[in-house]
Amino acid sequence: MKTGHPKYGRILLKLSGEALGGEGGAGIRPESLRDMAEQIREVRELGVQIVIVVGGGNIFRGLPGSERGIERATGDYMGMLATIINALALQDSLEKLGVATRVQSAISMAQVAEAFIRRRAVRHLEKGRVVIFGGGTGNPYFSTDTAAALRANEIGAEVILKATKVDGIYDSDPKKNAKAKRFARITYLEALQKQLKVMDSTAFSLCMDNKMPIIVFDLFRAHNLKRVVMGEEVGTLVTG
Repeated sequence: MKTGHPKYGRILLKLSGEALGGEGGAGIRPESLRDMAEQIREVRELGVQIVIVVGGGNIFRGLPGSERGIERATGDYMGMLATIINALALQDSLEKLGVATRVQSAISMAQVAEAFIRRRAVRHLEKGRVVIFGGGTGNPYFSTDTAAALRANEIGAEVILKATKVDGIYDSDPKKNAKAKRFARITYLEALQKQLKVMDSTAFSLCMDNKMPIIVFDLFRAHNLKRVVMGEEVGTLVTG
């Protein structure tokens, strides 16, 4: 592992809801939460400012819900509420490790989370707090990937780190195809043209328009988050 100064001073970490559910991908697994929190603490101790966008797929997804009869907008709002549950669970794990954390929500719920205010979020970062964004964008029909791209640009992050269960972007599913090819580096346009299902097209387009780099990496390998932040070539870099 590299030593010295981190390559990035402010990062946005995108966590899927399924990651909180462990191998099964459903519910909230305390051991998975703790492992994530420890990796986040390790990077925070380097002086890196961290914001997190968390998904809700371990609890509820709006699109599959709509396919089973729930009205699409209603299903998406239910999914947004699921992200708040995950954000509070992650906050609890981080604060048990002594990491000061704030949850900001795109949907107003003053009893459990602050409203998203960009300047307040930046001020929290400057004071050394980790900020978790819940509630997606606050609008139906947008994924938490798009929320991550939006928030990263709003708060001036240097990179989006998308945590997955595989070590980068492949041309096909590596769990189904042993000959799947991993990309060390790929452009936004290539990712869109090849229809690589890592982030949705809206998120990719937003990152492309604003020259926001994305690194897709495996969070379930010990110290991988620190390795990425220190500038090691981990995962796949998506850039212009």
